[in-house]
This record gives sequence, structure tokens and C-alpha cells, in this order.
Amino acid sequence: MRKLVIQVPCFNEAETLPGTLSELPREVDGFDLVEVVIVDDGSSDGTAEVAESLGVAEVTRLVQNRGLAAAFRAGLETGLRRGADVIVNTDADNQYQAADIPKLLEPILAGRAEIVVGDRGVGELKAFSPIKRRLQKLGSWVIGRASGISTPDATSGFRAFTREAALRTLVLSDYSYTLETLIQAGVAGEAVEFVPIRVNPQTRPSRLMKSMGEYIAKSGVAIVRAYTSYRPIRFFTVTGVTLVILGMIPGVRFLVFFLSGDRIGHVQSLILAAIFTIVGFQVILFGLVADAINRSRRMLEELVYRVRKLELDRFVSEADTAVGRARGGHGLRREPTDPGSPKA
Repeated sequence: MRKLVIQVPCFNEAETLPGTLSELPREVDGFDLVEVVIVDDGSSDGTAEVAESLGVAEVTRLVQNRGLAAAFRAGLETGLRRGADVIVNTDADNQYQAADIPKLLEPILAGRAEIVVGDRGVGELKAFSPIKRRLQKLGSWVIGRASGISTPDATSGFRAFTREAALRTLVLSDYSYTLETLIQAGVAGEAVEFVPIRVNPQTRPSRLMKSMGEYIAKSGVAIVRAYTSYRPIRFFTVTGVTLVILGMIPGVRFLVFFLSGDRIGHVQSLILAAIFTIVGFQVILFGLVADAINRSRRMLEELVYRVRKLELDRFVSEADTAVGRARGGHGLRREPTDPGSPKA
């Protein structure tokens, strides 16, 4: 039996949630069972109670508001624990058209992708201001360079993950998961595909971004942190070489004056050259150290993946056995399936 779990992270969405859930599909071609899971990120307006009254499969509650990244992580864990073969993430404010979920799943069902991201066409999206459209395109280009993936819409939260991709996804950011997970997937060599999707009219202002300045600052920090974590050699080498080249400019200036006989003064150029050159080589050394740490981190990620897989497989197996015994049988056997395989 192939299961699709649709997770919806929520924070004070009691008003918008009924409309969002009413549009989510309960049947999707290629899946035997579709479940909706709500992650209540410390809401104070009764979001969890509204979700339960609407008959969702499960409400995962976070005691206090921990942010979108934490809610996304909790949703993945819940979906995996419920035995999902594919997990779809969507927003509670009904930003994305639920009718496009089959489009999001098609590359996975066809076996072309492990992660699929909905492309809103941010360069032409009328809901964004001109400056935000330019920043979105610039940010997506930067993430594309860092991840090695053609990335038209890096911040889209409308995504689908195979079970294996979800198991390998580790979100460390406290701000948002969208940028970090793309870089992580690109470095890991996972198959990522973007598909055009439609959006609904905006129902409320974004809670993730209070101002354009805050958005730029937090997104910039998230990109730099993810880039230095997953591409340390590239980042530190480029930075270090740039500093060395900048140091050569006043160094060459001092040398020209010195060789021409003007040997009095110009010591400031020599000092500046020395500072830039020394700092540049130090940054390159930092890159080598960071690369060694990165290799250790990747081994730890593989270890975490294997432990999570063993724990979740055992949990699902025990749950299936319990259900089978409750029905008077000898337990159900859950065959591992690849959503892209012909038998799946």
C-alpha cells in the first residue's frame, strides 16, 4: 500500500485552515491512501482544535512557537512515522493551489526526481513588489550556484519528498528550511526537479518577513551559513584568493616605486599588501579545516540517516503488526516501495 502524507505547518491559522484543508485532495492517482497532518507551531488561537474538528489524520503540537523550520522538521518526522512513501509540504494560508499536487507528484511517480519544488514564477509574480521579484530571482540564482541545481524558485515551500529524501533531509536553520534543503540536496546529488504551479490570491501578509530589510538580512545569513557548511572549499578559497589579489595591488605599487628609485615612503602600501595577503592565506587555511569538518559532518549525516531509517522501519513494522493482530490476523507486511518503480 502506497501512502501520501500532506503536511501543513501552522501558526495561528484557525481562520484560514478550514479553507486550506477543504481544497486538499483526499484521493490522488498513484496512491492507495492520502493523509493530512497538521503541525501546530505553538498556536494560541485554537488552530489545533480546529484541525481536529476537521478530521485530519494527526495534529502534531509544538509546545511553543519555534518557527517554520522547526515545524517543517516536525512534519517530516510525523509523515515518516506514519509510513509515508511521499510527503508533500504546503502552506496553511492556502498560498499554493492544492489542485497542482498531482503535478508536484508526477516527477516522483515517473521516477525522475526525489524532491520536487513548485515554481511560482517569482520573476513575474504580481503578488510581489518589483524589488522583491528581483531579490527572489537573485536569491534563487545564488542558491542555484551553491547547490549546483537550476533553481528558478528557491523559497517555494510547495514541495514533495520521497521517503528516502525525507530521511536524508536535515534542517539546522532556525529561520526557514527552503534554502538550506536545496543546497543540501544538490551537494548530496539528489534528483531535484521544479514544476510550474499556480498560486491563490494572498489572504494575509507574510509572517516570515516583517520587513524587506529583515528578509534580506535573514535570507543572506541563511545562504552564507548553508554555503559555508556544504561548499566550504569553494567559499573560503574564492574569498581567500580575492584577498590575496587585493593585497597584490598595493604590493605591486610599492614594488614599482621601489624599483624606480623612489624608496622613501610608500610603506603604507607594503603594510596593506602584507595584511591582505596574510589574511587571504589564513582564509584559505580555514577552508581546508572547514572541508575536513564537512567530511566528518557528511559521515555523521549518513550515520543519522541509517539510524533514523532503522528506527522508523521498526516503528512502522511494529505498528503494522499491531494492526494485523487487532484485526485477528498475523500482522501486515509492509513492502518497501520506490514511488518511481513500475510495481510501486
